[in-house]
Amino acid sequence: MSEITRRGFVKGAALAPLAFAPFRSVAQQGALSEKFDFVIAGAGHNSLICAAYLAKGGYKVLVLEGRPTIGGGTKTAEVCMPGFKEDLCSSVHSGISNNPLVRNNELNLRDYGYGEYIDPDPVMHIPFLDGAYITVWRDIDRTCETISRFSKKDAETYRRTVAEFKAYTAATSASRGASGAPKIPKAGVWQRRMAMSGYDLVCELYESDYMRRANLVCGHFGSVPGSEPNTGSQAFALAVQQLSGRVIPKGGSGTLSVALGKFVEAHNGVVLTNKPVTRLVIEESKCVGVECSDGSTYRAEKSVISTIHIKNLVNMAPRELWGEEFLEALELYQPEHAMLSLHYATTEPPKYPLAGGDTISTAESAIAPPLDYYLRLNYIEARGEIDLNDPPGLQIVSPSVADPSRAPAGHHTMKIESNLPYGLKEGPKHWDNIKDQVADALLNHLRKYAPNLTPDKFLGKFIESPLDIERMNPSMWRGGTHGGAMIPSQTGSLRPVPGWANYCMPIAGLYQTGACTNPGGAVTGMPGRNAAAVILKDFGTSLEEVVAKKSS
Repeated sequence: MSEITRRGFVKGAALAPLAFAPFRSVAQQGALSEKFDFVIAGAGHNSLICAAYLAKGGYKVLVLEGRPTIGGGTKTAEVCMPGFKEDLCSSVHSGISNNPLVRNNELNLRDYGYGEYIDPDPVMHIPFLDGAYITVWRDIDRTCETISRFSKKDAETYRRTVAEFKAYTAATSASRGASGAPKIPKAGVWQRRMAMSGYDLVCELYESDYMRRANLVCGHFGSVPGSEPNTGSQAFALAVQQLSGRVIPKGGSGTLSVALGKFVEAHNGVVLTNKPVTRLVIEESKCVGVECSDGSTYRAEKSVISTIHIKNLVNMAPRELWGEEFLEALELYQPEHAMLSLHYATTEPPKYPLAGGDTISTAESAIAPPLDYYLRLNYIEARGEIDLNDPPGLQIVSPSVADPSRAPAGHHTMKIESNLPYGLKEGPKHWDNIKDQVADALLNHLRKYAPNLTPDKFLGKFIESPLDIERMNPSMWRGGTHGGAMIPSQTGSLRPVPGWANYCMPIAGLYQTGACTNPGGAVTGMPGRNAAAVILKDFGTSLEEVVAKKSS
């Protein structure tokens, strides 16, 4: 396994300085003879959340992380230069801020260093080459003002759809779990909207190319193209930002993982790093523990909990234990479009020109490709070819604009994320040959919109190709950061496999959580909390009892 360097992953290189590594590594752990109720394979935020609830419930928990630092997709590290805290994958925590874990302060994570949020305003800026732009502010009047510069009709439509979307989401949330038909305004209209493709719906709702492209580029942050059926929600991508913002945690996305790890250790649990799990220990057809790459084994008195991607997990136990139907359904599990992530330490954030000669810098921005690009995305994916003259959409994250603690005074962090094929026609390993060329082309494309980003403003870089992302975290299967495509065939009761969406696996003694379980990827914490609820119930208690329990 290759290690992080400032340019990506190079075989045999040493690990670059990391911001958060407080947990015991192989060298530090010494002889571990403790007995554990639960052994958890992987230390992404969902497995850590599950571990935290179990530890609070009084169970002895062991968490094994294959990498030198915990966090999975919620990891912050100083990979460009010391003092520049880069989110290696996720940055936005709007989802988990609405999880009862945080909303109701169920684990009091503020005591462990997580929970101080920054709600950037403006939320998002989307510039276009001809000088037009859309800026999403928390104040809808200010947002509509930027839209009305090119279309008063679209500004009026946007205002109306934001109100409609707010009423729709409130009604669906209130009706979830309630008996009887949900009282959703215009229920039939919304049913049809959500079943449409995002592309078709934005073309129906908006007259301007700008609003159509802006919604689809932000809708594609989930790595499923808006040309797909059932992506109608992407037509409301700007409305979601208008209503929810793009909340970020002060100090970096990794503060969540570190806080959860500290919570587990404070409640008699153990977190070990540099411990990649390679095999499930099976006795009498039951999972009773795990084996790591160094040959060490750890037994679980009650059960093993995995956050290893399901596509990799099935190779860690005899095939006959999974069952043919499970394996056949899993063969059909589809990856999302792969991500590449470019990190830079800079002296300035992007500065986008505004009307009147001013500029704007925002914590997050997006560069939208031509509208028909979304109709070509699956074709590009299937061919495995990259045309640098036909650049993809870009998501630019500059947290230091809103959170100065991310970089030394007067300096900034900048991350560029996009989607390009993992399966290149030359093979995935070809990414090692072309990633710097691709990164430079995408950065030069951004410079057309933010001309201040001249080469002298850059101090360091760290390039993650889709292959590097998978190397960094094997659970990011085929370079995807959401555990697999969020499409109708693998969401809800079909995720990860039909009949096995309740966090239990076909092998006795084995549970599953993480992004490849319901409700899927992104930093929501719901797979971890949901899995904890199932496991606690199976062992005679409940999540509610554990939450009500006073910490010792």
